[in-house]
Amino acid sequence: MAVFSRTESYDKVHFAVMAIESSAQKLNIPAQSMEQRLMNTDLIHKRLFRHYDILHTQSLEYVTDDIIETLLNREAKL
Repeated sequence: MAVFSRTESYDKVHFAVMAIESSAQKLNIPAQSMEQRLMNTDLIHKRLFRHYDILHTQSLEYVTDDIIETLLNREAKL
């Protein structure tokens, strides 16, 4: 498991929260449901945290669309 500084961890968590809320809003579902779906597919860690350095430089709209597309593809394989 990677070790993050306090600020780095906060930034990643804040970023993930924004992405989850934005994605939930776009899908018109509760944020808690979106979080659960992302947790079930391990996308919070494998997508939002792991690729934070790249994703946080993109627009929120881009990140929202990316995480929704990735989630739907992952869920279709389950």
